[in-house]
Order: sequence, then structure tokens, then C-alpha cells
Amino acid sequence: MTRLTIGELASRAGVNRETVRYYERRRLLARPARTMAGYRIFPDDAVDRLRFIKHAQALGFALEEIRELLGLRLDERGSCDKVRLRAARKLSDVEAKIAALKRIHRALAGLLAACETRRPTAPCPILQSLVARGEVTREDGK
Repeated sequence: MTRLTIGELASRAGVNRETVRYYERRRLLARPARTMAGYRIFPDDAVDRLRFIKHAQALGFALEEIRELLGLRLDERGSCDKVRLRAARKLSDVEAKIAALKRIHRALAGLLAACETRRPTAPCPILQSLVARGEVTREDGK
């Protein structure tokens, strides 16, 4: 079994050292053994664990969700349905976010189009729209 320093682990997993330390603090990585000189020494399977965490994050899973997935990973066959359910939930979340972003896109495109047709003496349609919805406050907080 290969034993890796924090720098070697970070390099092999494609992350920086602070990321390794952060995951350690969040208990996504087990506390490593230390050498007599105090250096962290990680097992080589920590590389796979770090890659798993990063890939799960790239798919939109939060760290707490990743912690659950890591736990389910211990029994892949028995946990497959649970993992599938979590992935389906995540997909539903992503679809809702896409729908929200499309609504924002349509609203912004409409506001920009209104700017194009605005007369030079007319008020800014974007600011007017934001004020009408109570989303803009004055700089003095009133």
C-alpha cells in the first residue's frame, strides 16, 4: 500500500492542499496517520475518495449529500436504489434551476429589448421594473 503526503495526494487527485485540509475538517476524509516528523500520510485510496468527492460536487451534490453517498458506497449493490433516488432528486433540482434560469433569461431579454426602444428622455425600463417589484433600495437605505 502506497502512503502519500498531502502534496502527493493533492497532486494525484487534481486538487490543492487546502482542499484536502478542508475535506479533512469536514470529515469527508479520514484523519491521516502522521510520521514522526508530523507529516500527514494518506493511504492511496484517498485519491479515489477525493476524486469521488470532486466528481459528485461537479454534478451538483452538496457536501452533506456527498457524505451520504460515501456511506452508501460501502455497499454498492445494496445501496444502488438509494443512490438512484438521490440522483433522481438531484436531477429534479437541476431541472427546477434550469426552469428558473430560463424565466430570468426571458425577463432580462425583455428588459433589454425595452431599453432598445426607449426614448432618450424616458426613464430606464430596467430600473423602473426593479423599483416596481421592490427590489431596489436607495443607497441611503431609505
